[in-house]
Amino acid sequence: MILIKAQREALLRPLQMVSGIVERRHTLPILSNILIKKAGPSVSLISTDIEMQITSTVEMGSGSEDSSTTVSARKFLDILRALPNDNEVVVSMAGRKMSIAQGKSRFQLQTLAAEEFPTVTPAQAYPASVSLGQKDFKQLLHLVHFSMAQQDIRYYLNGLLLVIEAGQLRAVATDGHRLAYAAMTASENMKITSDTERLEVIVPRKAIMELQKLLADDDQTLQIELANNQVRFQLANIELISKLIEGKFPDYQRVIPRGHTKHILMSREVLLGALTRAAILTTDKFKGVRLSLSSGVLKISATNAEQEEAQEEVEVDYTGESIDIGFNVQYLMDVLANLKTDQIQLSLQDPNASALITTPSDAEFRYVVMPMRI
Repeated sequence: MILIKAQREALLRPLQMVSGIVERRHTLPILSNILIKKAGPSVSLISTDIEMQITSTVEMGSGSEDSSTTVSARKFLDILRALPNDNEVVVSMAGRKMSIAQGKSRFQLQTLAAEEFPTVTPAQAYPASVSLGQKDFKQLLHLVHFSMAQQDIRYYLNGLLLVIEAGQLRAVATDGHRLAYAAMTASENMKITSDTERLEVIVPRKAIMELQKLLADDDQTLQIELANNQVRFQLANIELISKLIEGKFPDYQRVIPRGHTKHILMSREVLLGALTRAAILTTDKFKGVRLSLSSGVLKISATNAEQEEAQEEVEVDYTGESIDIGFNVQYLMDVLANLKTDQIQLSLQDPNASALITTPSDAEFRYVVMPMRI
């Protein structure tokens, strides 16, 4: 029975979108597979890692029969990538084997029963939802995602906090050493509906990283639906459902400094360039750089165990008292590389206080980084 008839590129694109979360080695062999569900002309490609599920639905089914099976995601993807882009690809089933044919090329793959595939059940109700452009949400994630922790014992840091409150959608991420905060206010381009005054959810890191690959750089609509234990993102013909991280996220409002008195407005690119050069002489074990601020100049220096030294000077519009403070240079470079503004404002207080980075063009962005001893 023929399942799919399509051009190679038309089939490869949705398959790539769902294959990103498939684990190569898994205790459950079927989790290395994708589920192919055909309902007349509609074909759904579904992948899961138990915690998250991605579904891509395309109109390329052949015939009116309904059918479903699972096949190795990696092999299916590799075969399609290797085929030329000129002829139609035909995917069919015969017994327990799936056949992929194009021109004079033929492949037969083993399948596992679709009934064994552990699909994620959508929540019965989603008390809050947000509708906005994909490009806008992608930019919001771009401003904060790099501050998420990776495999931290404090599991609630291994994700991104989404908050719906007072007509705003806020995104916050922290790894305990730095924190990024960004927000969007409801408008013609963003609609928020919620049954509660405030809703907080922590979306796992893996779901955020996968979502960034799926989001388009345009104004196509993204629908975000939030429940107490699940989030669903719907983009055109793609659906991503993820479990949420349980736990109490740190109080980000208390972390953001409010009374800093030393402010420097400067070029983002100039500062990033100076930090990048100074970072060359730091090591993987010690990423520290020293910032020395005095009247009219910001000096950036780094040394290493071989007693090598890097020094950079940046002219700044500053006339206050001097300050010496150390930072992990990677934390500063991360935020500067992800911002798109021409200028940033660096706010300092004393060598023991966190630094605050903001941008004149976005009043709702804040980046906090803790100092380190050098």
